[in-house]
Amino acid sequence: MTGGLIVRCADDADRARIAAFVAAHPDATPFHQPGWADAIERGCGQRTHWLIAQRGTDVAAVLPLTEVRSPLFGAALVSAGFAVGGGILGEEEAVPALGSAALALAKRRGITGVELRGGAIPMGWAVDDQSYLGFARDLAPDDDAQLLAIPRKQRADVRKSLEAALSVTVGRDQAAADAHYRVYAESVRNLGTPVFPRALMRAALAMMDADVLTVHHDGRPIASVLSLYYQGTVYPYWGGGTQQARTMRANDRMYVALMAHARARGCTRFDFGRSKAGTGAAAFKGNWGFEGKPLRYAYGDASEGQAPRREVNPLDPRYALMVRAWQRLPVPVATLLGPWISRGLG
Repeated sequence: MTGGLIVRCADDADRARIAAFVAAHPDATPFHQPGWADAIERGCGQRTHWLIAQRGTDVAAVLPLTEVRSPLFGAALVSAGFAVGGGILGEEEAVPALGSAALALAKRRGITGVELRGGAIPMGWAVDDQSYLGFARDLAPDDDAQLLAIPRKQRADVRKSLEAALSVTVGRDQAAADAHYRVYAESVRNLGTPVFPRALMRAALAMMDADVLTVHHDGRPIASVLSLYYQGTVYPYWGGGTQQARTMRANDRMYVALMAHARARGCTRFDFGRSKAGTGAAAFKGNWGFEGKPLRYAYGDASEGQAPRREVNPLDPRYALMVRAWQRLPVPVATLLGPWISRGLG
């Protein structure tokens, strides 16, 4: 207890209070929602622990922690798991106690460390603000203004995509989810990374405010993105395109269509997500006029001399051979094997 503040592990009876606190907090992200934790548990089998700080009966702060376990990479507590954001949400006074409680929970669970992705950071934790950049900006008020907001070179590509023989659909039913997964699985195979489980995508569509926007050519899906919506912001979260999408600029069509769709839904901001600093993905988002801003992640050590979780970074030279080998796998094989690996990445 600190200054009348009690920190404890939440239980099922706290769910409604946590959801209400997150919904009312201006710094909340979609990854603080109980629905995100539910989707991770259902789609990847990874357990979530909620820490709650309260003063009397009032919630002062919360911290969702995903217990990510992998036979290949070890275990970690992550806030929030499989997310680009998360971390401690609430009063500054609660930050030290929540940090200590998270490390204590990690020790009890036999886990060597805790990672906080954004949010307030407890004193003494290691901070990384160099690895990742976040890309977000306001949407323009209409389609014409949105096009003009795109830098000239990228705007020319977008105009070409608008002239191409492409069609766009939006949905959240099984057909939309299946089309998206086929495209997404091929896209990440081409990048040399394992695809997330199909069950995760379906759970996110079922439990979050989310939908799928897909670009078709001759009736065939060639680019698709599953987006989250939260407090007036659209988050294009799992997206990609086939090889054909590159030649037809279908990814350009996809994102400009999503901006228009999100605006029609009442969104005023577009969050392009995170990318590793210095990568092609970061450059692509910069070409759209998004300025990359450093994301602050924090790491707490609960190892007590144990070997830490192995860092999973596809840019690490140690993984280069595996990436190249994965890129050569047939798509059906990569789609079959990928979820077994990715559900433990977190």
